[in-house]
Amino acid sequence: MANRSFYSDSIEDFLNRSSDEILGVLTRASISVETPQRNAWLAQVSLLQRCLQQFAHRGKIYFEYVVPRLGRRIDTVLLIDHVLFILEFKVGETAFLASAIDQVWDYALDLKNFHESSHAIPIAPILIATNSKNVLTPLVPTRQADGTLIPIHSSPDCLHRAIVEILAFCEGSKLIATDWESGRYKPTPTIIEAAAALYGGHAVTELSRSDAGATNLTRTSEIVAAIIQEARDQSKKVICFVTGVPGAGKTLVGLNIATEHIDKDSELYSVYLSGNGPLVAILQEALTRDKVRRELELGRRIKKSEARRPIESFIQNVHHFRDDCLRDLEPPPEHVAVFDEAQRAWNKEQTAAFMVRKKGHLDFNQSEPEFLISCLDRHKDWAVVVCLVGGGQEINTGEAGISEWINAVKRSYPHWDVFISPQLTDKEYATDDSLNEMTKTSTVSFDKGLHLSVSMRSFRAETVSDFVKKLLDLNGKGATALLSDFEGRYPIVLTRNPDTAKRWLRDRARGTERYGVMVSSQAQRLKPLAMDVRSPVDPIHWFLNGKEDVRSSFYLEDVATEFHVQGLELDWGCVVWDGDFRYSPRGWGQFSFVGDRWQNIRKLERQAYLKNAYRVLLTRARQGMVIVVPEGDANDVTRDAAFYDPTFEYLRGIGLAEI
Repeated sequence: MANRSFYSDSIEDFLNRSSDEILGVLTRASISVETPQRNAWLAQVSLLQRCLQQFAHRGKIYFEYVVPRLGRRIDTVLLIDHVLFILEFKVGETAFLASAIDQVWDYALDLKNFHESSHAIPIAPILIATNSKNVLTPLVPTRQADGTLIPIHSSPDCLHRAIVEILAFCEGSKLIATDWESGRYKPTPTIIEAAAALYGGHAVTELSRSDAGATNLTRTSEIVAAIIQEARDQSKKVICFVTGVPGAGKTLVGLNIATEHIDKDSELYSVYLSGNGPLVAILQEALTRDKVRRELELGRRIKKSEARRPIESFIQNVHHFRDDCLRDLEPPPEHVAVFDEAQRAWNKEQTAAFMVRKKGHLDFNQSEPEFLISCLDRHKDWAVVVCLVGGGQEINTGEAGISEWINAVKRSYPHWDVFISPQLTDKEYATDDSLNEMTKTSTVSFDKGLHLSVSMRSFRAETVSDFVKKLLDLNGKGATALLSDFEGRYPIVLTRNPDTAKRWLRDRARGTERYGVMVSSQAQRLKPLAMDVRSPVDPIHWFLNGKEDVRSSFYLEDVATEFHVQGLELDWGCVVWDGDFRYSPRGWGQFSFVGDRWQNIRKLERQAYLKNAYRVLLTRARQGMVIVVPEGDANDVTRDAAFYDPTFEYLRGIGLAEI
């Protein structure tokens, strides 16, 4: 663990070294060091050498401790006696800004949640504004009672007193530095964090947990990389299907491929494609903002437009890629195309209708999968298509499902080799008989390593996706059994009151942990509760902007639908359940609000879309969720209690605690 810092030493040896010697080690570990950074380090070293005299034989110190999940470095980590201290210095500041408080919160929570040796020990985050005087806030544990203190504000002159008081306040056994360092770091980044870290040069191994249950993320990445290399070496054309449970890291695998081969001059040049417009827009904006921030930290200013251009090259909307291939009949520059959420590609009817309506192509007769494969097939030597597939997540009219990819290969590209996850045969992926038929005409290889079986989104409870599946399949007993499995680690609670739910979210989130309200796109009778799905939300602002922005999810004013959140995640989620999807002992009732009344959805396809919409909503939260089933209104025939009460009782009967 020590090699994750620029400098580490026992406190005793740190006190006995000159500031120039320590600065030399820090400088050699850094890529580029500007004068302000050198001065900041010198100030920190000087202050800490004064403050730590009393603790010479009682611990260890780490400077610039790397947190790859967050793409940042902690100024200083201290192990003294039984407490882990997180120190963040704001040089030249007199005030303790909210953004800085959240920053030190995030550092503490990263170690608490993802570093095994830090799970059960007291953690004290301290924010030091170097130009403040005589400031020391009271010591307060968090309501989560996990041994983490609410961030302490301290001026330099009070830092020694802060350390003494914290050591007296916290209980625990003496920490052994070597034991703490040897603990595995098992991060579970959000897809936004992961994308930024990968683009910033971190390896997928740094961003994935290392426990036995989740090792297949790295393994799957390696298998896909080997398939790409083999295709290039042997001049073959290959399509590869990767499956995974919700939140297992399919997108992370895809982004890892794209970032590893980001150089346009490389023969392995790759592009990440998704038909999920909000996901693409959010990733492009997040990486652009992060690039601007990282350059600024290095003393370089760049325009957002300059930072964005290369990002838009390797993360693209699949429809833009398709349009480029329509205009230019030459092979695309990429030999490798990664299609995320491949099951959402359009069928022939939807594609043809779009081509007539928007592009003026009157005779277009291919589905989107068939056309996209044809684009890569233009290469005379080799090409690879990687399809990342989520089961039960088709949520929109015209989405072909994975069977169309298989039929396209069988029908038009039998010369392509096929690598498949065995789970693709599960009914959840709706491949029908097409998979069996394809094996008769194409070279097909099955590899269980192409399936991601463990959800990393819900790092507190890997079985949440299974719980949601059983809940939606009306397997109440199975859902109850799984609920008890993660009780206490991943809270799922139930209420009839949206205000109660919002308080619950705010009480649990710490630092920049994101929370927000989600509803089905068919939830059109939540307007009396000030939730209007027809009022468009900007997903970039909703997912990326901070607590001070009324457009962000934090304000709990704008609601996001399944179309905005698919492929993304929140730390804490609120799902408000409308009368569009109603429980009854005979099964789910599915309704669409048309004009002034609810109407039965009779098409099986649309029924499946609505069920999948709730599957998406109920699997977005990483740490816990509150479900709101509103009270009905006797004076409103569109909000009859009978539309809501049975659903509420079903969820309560499963075992969800009411708040």
